[in-house]
Amino acid sequence: MNGANTPPALPLRLDGRTVFVAGGGSAGPGWSIGRASSVTYARQGARVCVADRDADSARETVRLIEEEGGEAIVLVGDVSDEADVSRLVGEARDAFGPIDALHYNVGIGKVGGPAQTSAADLARVHAVNVGGLLLMTQAVLPGMKERGRGAIVAISSIAAHRYLGYPHLAYGVTKAAVEQFIRLVALEHAPFGIRANTVVPGLIDTPRIATTVASQFSADDLDEARQARARQVPTGRMGTAWEVAYACGFLLSDAASYVTGTELLVDGGITGKFV
Repeated sequence: MNGANTPPALPLRLDGRTVFVAGGGSAGPGWSIGRASSVTYARQGARVCVADRDADSARETVRLIEEEGGEAIVLVGDVSDEADVSRLVGEARDAFGPIDALHYNVGIGKVGGPAQTSAADLARVHAVNVGGLLLMTQAVLPGMKERGRGAIVAISSIAAHRYLGYPHLAYGVTKAAVEQFIRLVALEHAPFGIRANTVVPGLIDTPRIATTVASQFSADDLDEARQARARQVPTGRMGTAWEVAYACGFLLSDAASYVTGTELLVDGGITGKFV
């Protein structure tokens, strides 16, 4: 077969493209979603801008990329700060040229329900989870519109959809806002060749388990906390950062050229279980 009848190859590559990963470090040793995604994009051929507040963590991600022959730079700053965002995006463009794709991986939380969540708590979480997404989107959209193409992926959580056994009000509410934000960006900018989607991870085994989640299951035993989370999932295990990263790599590639304004669940079936 040839010509118009030839089926196209699966276009998963990102050769020649620059991807900005906001939150490309890790909360601790190991593979976070941001770190695994950064490495995945580099493996797809992209130049990766690894931005994080933790310089050492961002450097570790870049080291891993460069060890495999990929291209990446370290960017250090706070994406919830407008001046920092302007500087970070400028440094990214100086190093690699126009930004073709944005991966917004930044998120913080505060355990507690309404009684334990102050207005200041909610404002702080919102400033990072939603405000930072706004600033980063504002920074990259003009260039994408000018070039007539671009892709954005933001990381949400099934906490935006379901109560998962412990109160996480500020996190869940702001992650729900992330999903609606991305839908609106996608619909407004579809005529300009720009796509925007949200990836919704379920219970994922990342370094964040040890720093924030484990105490809700077992204060003394991290392994028991992991097992308790795994028992909730229909597949019988938590997901990996790589399984989320692969979904992100698909959405930023041309393989997802007709996918925009939606949420891709990567949750081992847990959302369906709790319907």
